[in-house]
Amino acid sequence: MPTDANEIRDAAVLAPRAMSPKTATDFDASYASTPVWDIGAPQPAFQTLAETGAIVGRVLVVGCGTGEHALMAAALGCYATGVDLAQTAIATARKKGLQRNLKARFEVLDALRLPSLGEQFDTGLDSGLFHVLDPESRVAFAKGLRAVIQTGGRYYILCFSDLQPGTWGPYRISQEDLRNAFQTGWAIESIEPSRFLVRTLPHGALAWLVCLIAQ
Repeated sequence: MPTDANEIRDAAVLAPRAMSPKTATDFDASYASTPVWDIGAPQPAFQTLAETGAIVGRVLVVGCGTGEHALMAAALGCYATGVDLAQTAIATARKKGLQRNLKARFEVLDALRLPSLGEQFDTGLDSGLFHVLDPESRVAFAKGLRAVIQTGGRYYILCFSDLQPGTWGPYRISQEDLRNAFQTGWAIESIEPSRFLVRTLPHGALAWLVCLIAQ
């Protein structure tokens, strides 16, 4: 949480103005240079999950970008699959995997078409995907996601919080938004305050770290 006026100022002034492209072309174009959400490492909130043993089994990373979270899972010995709409991001993720000698699979795929994978996973990770979905798409996404996370599996979301100042970037997500989207087929185990790091904010953005259990 912001501790003083300077942090709130940072969030309002230093932040990027277009963090949530809406089309496949926009997503791909954002990787012509390094997008602000690509910090070149796992988000600390997800690194903590890895260190505490929460990431297990077959792991699906939705909106994987350039692959840091899928490669983190692969380094744990998990069977990791990353999907993203941006072809350029997927190409970079595959290259990283080869360079690091880590076995992770990366596929170009729309997050609203997850059932087309025809697979089930034990753990899912979502760093910045849910908060770019418009309200009309969220329920459809949750339904498709349920088809690929096995019963009892967990899906972790790190998304911008409605407590984050400003109107730039992705949608601000409230706890009510999360409960409305995942009310069928899911149980919300926890929603905790967190931080979403971006390269243009020294203190990161206010976020929710969410744990969902497939029912």
